Amino acid sequence: MILWQTLRFAVGGLAANKVRSALTMLGVLIGVASVILLLAVGNGSSQAVKDSITSLGTNSLTVSAGSAAGGSRSVSSVKKLTVADAKALATDADSSAIKSVAPVVTTSATALYGNVSYTPGSVVGTYPAYFETSNQKVAHGEYFTDDDVLGSRKVAVLGATTAKQLFDTEDPVGKKIVLGGTPFTVVGVLQAKGGSGFTDPDDVVIAPLPTVQNAFTGFGAVNQILVQASSADTTTAAQSEITRVLLGTHAIADPSKADFRITNQASLLTARESTTRTFTVLLGAVAAISLLVGGIGITNIMLVTVTERTREIGIRKALGAPRAVILGQFLTESTLLSVIGAGLGVAAGIVGSHFSIVGIKPVVIPASVLGAFGIAVAIGLFFGSYPANRAASLRPIDALRHE
Repeated sequence: MILWQTLRFAVGGLAANKVRSALTMLGVLIGVASVILLLAVGNGSSQAVKDSITSLGTNSLTVSAGSAAGGSRSVSSVKKLTVADAKALATDADSSAIKSVAPVVTTSATALYGNVSYTPGSVVGTYPAYFETSNQKVAHGEYFTDDDVLGSRKVAVLGATTAKQLFDTEDPVGKKIVLGGTPFTVVGVLQAKGGSGFTDPDDVVIAPLPTVQNAFTGFGAVNQILVQASSADTTTAAQSEITRVLLGTHAIADPSKADFRITNQASLLTARESTTRTFTVLLGAVAAISLLVGGIGITNIMLVTVTERTREIGIRKALGAPRAVILGQFLTESTLLSVIGAGLGVAAGIVGSHFSIVGIKPVVIPASVLGAFGIAVAIGLFFGSYPANRAASLRPIDALRHE
């Protein structure tokens, strides 16, 4: 009965000042919703980066020209990567951890189809092994083949974005496009992978390497060499084998003077996850400040409430209300403010997570929902304890004399 009466008095006290109570709960609501949403944005960003990297395949390695250790070799002295390097990797008898190799050149060109003109993000010249190594799956049509490479045929596979821009709803397979003045026949369209950054991996045209070299880049160095390890567990061994072979083809005896870099997707994923985890923690810390501000707001409102109701407190104490009842009433009021505000904040945070924020799809962390709610309630108890204790400590005679 005493508990029910305390709760009833607390609800009545909050209802007597509806606007003030609503504003206090709004502060808690914003704090809780901020924690949930900002942590969800950080988690969504982390997930987007992870998906982007893993879409390349965790057993994929990228070899590019340049000093791995940031050495002092001049640009002119660094030997560029060539098709011969890729062939050496593909044909090395001792490279058991290497499954496939694909040299890559990239350039740009404007594509024409009918009266539609569009410049894709990149034009890639490579071998058929590129598709498996980079985890590119065909949605319509087929990949170009080794025979297309040997014959330098003018065939192309389009990314989903490029196909949409050039053909809209029309099926591109079998159609001809003019790419940088050279006609190409579209043999396939890739499945959409989606982008999580400034570049769109689906905005691409992929064609046989000799064809692109002949039409655009010339038969010189390649930009990269993609290597697929036999499995995710053999990427380290594959990296060692790549280093051994390329040191030989580049005539370098000291591994510390290597003029190429090898990027392991698995290690890149670990580094990016660590970075985004730190980013998420920082977002959570910023959002936690909102909760703290909400707690300070509860203290201020409850202090004002105690001051306004001093005579009421004096009357109740004069009629025999014990200290615990007065203390319980004001603690209940502050806790109700935080509980209702936190509950509304949870709802607002979950609803808000269904919308993209700065281009990122938030992914709610269940622990953040429970944690934000629990912390908000604890803040209500903590910051409400001082005003409640002050009210309970008033002497009846002093309270009755208060104007």
